[in-house]
Amino acid sequence: MSSVIINKPHIIKSPEILSCEWLETNGMGGYASSSVLNCHTRKYHGLLVANLAAPPGRYVLLSKTDDFLVLDDEEHPLTAHQFPDYFSPGGQAYLVRFESIPHPRFTYKIGKGTLEKEIQMIRGVNGVLLKYTIKGFRGSPVLRFRPFLAYRGIHHLAAENVYIRGEAESIVDGYRLTPYAGMPPLVIQASGQSKFLPENIWYKHFEYIRDEERGYDFREDLFSPCVMEVSFAAGEEIILSFSTEPCSGTVKKSWNNQVKAGASLQEQNDHFAATFGKDKEIMNVLLKSADQFIIKTPSGRDAVIAGYHWFHDWGRDALISLPGLTFCRQNLTAGEKILKTFAKFEEYGLLPNFFAEDGAENAYNTVDASLWYFWAVQQYLKYGGDEHWLRRHIWPAMKRILKHFMAGTFYDIGMNSRGLISAGSSGTRLTWMDASVDGVSVTPRWGCAVEINALWYNAICFSHELAEKYDDREFSFPDLIAMIRESFKETFWIREEEYLGDVFFHNKLDTSVRPNQIFAVSLPYSPLEPADWPGVVNKVETCLLAPCGLRTLSSDDPAYRGRYEGPMAARDSAYHQGTVWPWLLGHFGDAYLKAHKQTQKAKKALEKKIHDFLQIHLTQAGMGCVSEVFDGDYPHRPDGCISQAWSTAELIRLLTVLRDMPKAEKRKE
Repeated sequence: MSSVIINKPHIIKSPEILSCEWLETNGMGGYASSSVLNCHTRKYHGLLVANLAAPPGRYVLLSKTDDFLVLDDEEHPLTAHQFPDYFSPGGQAYLVRFESIPHPRFTYKIGKGTLEKEIQMIRGVNGVLLKYTIKGFRGSPVLRFRPFLAYRGIHHLAAENVYIRGEAESIVDGYRLTPYAGMPPLVIQASGQSKFLPENIWYKHFEYIRDEERGYDFREDLFSPCVMEVSFAAGEEIILSFSTEPCSGTVKKSWNNQVKAGASLQEQNDHFAATFGKDKEIMNVLLKSADQFIIKTPSGRDAVIAGYHWFHDWGRDALISLPGLTFCRQNLTAGEKILKTFAKFEEYGLLPNFFAEDGAENAYNTVDASLWYFWAVQQYLKYGGDEHWLRRHIWPAMKRILKHFMAGTFYDIGMNSRGLISAGSSGTRLTWMDASVDGVSVTPRWGCAVEINALWYNAICFSHELAEKYDDREFSFPDLIAMIRESFKETFWIREEEYLGDVFFHNKLDTSVRPNQIFAVSLPYSPLEPADWPGVVNKVETCLLAPCGLRTLSSDDPAYRGRYEGPMAARDSAYHQGTVWPWLLGHFGDAYLKAHKQTQKAKKALEKKIHDFLQIHLTQAGMGCVSEVFDGDYPHRPDGCISQAWSTAELIRLLTVLRDMPKAEKRKE
């Protein structure tokens, strides 16, 4: 699950290995990532991608190193490159194994010897460490490497210019470069005696095939300030450090500290995963992936990165992800910090859709983030959260949200006379199905959306429950609860086929079969009668369920798009018109168990589905990660972000729910 044996004859002729990517993060929103061949296929790939305070944002500082093992004056390349009409295969002929746990590790077979290359980010620092270990070589092997600098934002590309500076300053164990004014330095240090050979050359037209497929600019120039050489003479390993600041102590000490920290975290993950029986290996991989998303921003704020490589800090994604990333794992403190952060940023009943990283104002253009907040708090209590802490720090924000939603707030969000929430207009996109092409919504969902009102009902019922406990009678809503239940079914229920429509607007119900109806069953408080649950679940299972998640539209619908591919407009057109989303499996699982009365048969069916999916997928796309989306059509090719927070978190949460179900079932199946 954490490793891949490379079939060399296959990969020499096939581009499939380039679709396998690795990811290593530093707990600050920074990362290192590339393909398994270490041939960049995206502008987002980089060996040192830093999340900076100044200038604010994520920047690819060090794109890659061109590294060679030199034996008897013969260079053996380890890094691949794609240029126009030419692929430089690098270590493709030597690579025999890749492992993603506990960190990326590449094993190369060169003649009678082996070389292992390992990569670790430095936790809490914008830095990356590379370790090279050799066995079975005679003589005095040398590591020769050429750093390639990009020094640009993750969404941009570098081009040759006259402003870059390649001069190096000698420091302990290495050198400091300051390529651009106003940008952090790049500090290069080595565990052995190093030789610095100035180069100062631009290498032109590196190509990134994934960006080309997605319709973006895909050629980049990278600057090499030098070639460096380090001998293995002092031992059988070399450790390199690339960072914005010198190592604290020696380079070897920095490596050992990261190994120790990683081992401590892995021990915690092993302990949690051990309770999952045959799925413990899968759970261990999911936990390693989950650890990538909880970060501390440069400003010191605790946050959740929505996905790697290009997503930032999104409110909706964070709140849906929080239970699986923290509460299920009994990491309540980390979850509390984020719940408290959202309470602090509540404005007029709304929570940020995304947090600005450049000092600008946060965006509040979402109706459901505020309602997912209530669900996240429910999960906090379910997994042992402190009710006294909740009442002091979170309950006041929950009450403000309710007041503003009832009275009406920005973006035409408010409760109508029937107790339902209506939101948005033709110029807004407020739900999670928010894709647009040329500014026009692909799935216009203003009015009363089914999942928004399921979330609203759940929030009202949960608040009523808390108000009763806290003797806070202003927020006790027995009459409103009854009204919403009645209005919800009258508005959305399609009696003939026993399922829920998607959006009610201008006295017309959109009867498209979409997954949003599943939340009316899955949430702790359902606005439907239990007798109605099987109809919704059966409709979703029959029309939308794929091995990797739920389709966003039935394949029988004329608007269905079965492939998520091509330029941005084509992808956005398919994003919610049939594309499969794995995060929806969490709520499908909750609803499936409820509709099937929590039987062991239902549990085993879900366990098998999740196991079969992850057994295959965790060695595809982002190695050890869960992708953002999949094609609606077979064979359900993964796409989008290689590592998505809510995809990972909801699978952890569902597996935890299945683990915690009673082992014996008295009820007849």
